[in-house]
Amino acid sequence: MTAAPARQANAARGVIYVHSAPKAMCPHVEWAVGRALGRAVNFDWAGQPALDGCLRAEFYWEGERGMGAAIASALHGWEQLRFEVTEDAGSGSDGSRWMHTPSLGIVWVQVDSAGNMVVPEDRIRSAMQRAGTDALELHRELRLALGQEWDDELDVFRYASDFSPVIWLHKTG
Repeated sequence: MTAAPARQANAARGVIYVHSAPKAMCPHVEWAVGRALGRAVNFDWAGQPALDGCLRAEFYWEGERGMGAAIASALHGWEQLRFEVTEDAGSGSDGSRWMHTPSLGIVWVQVDSAGNMVVPEDRIRSAMQRAGTDALELHRELRLALGQEWDDELDVFRYASDFSPVIWLHKTG
């Protein structure tokens, strides 16, 4: 049995989900991702029914391990952009997921080979220490560690499509 070439051992792949971007921003998103990947990219943009005037796209990428972080860094901080970047787990390494919303900023979570979010032991211990005996505070801390607030905010953008219409409820009175 021969050893796999270093390039294959360091290979990674993942997905970029741009959940919402103003139309004028779309070429800039492609340029930023292209710079991170080291090659030009073109996304297949579609309307984002959850937010008028915005578009959405999915892009599958391949590159070196750590490329997901480079992509997320290239897109981080753009005020009107909602996105997720995933990097699949590979041989000997866990995967990653970055989520960004204008109101929350960016969060990173570790992902195992089955797609489960992994909360490291030290993060759990820290949450337990901050929460003390307050069960509700521990619940809040663990939701934060899992990126639940980002998931909640992005869900409406994930599921908004021609086949699953969004119904906006407005408070009255």
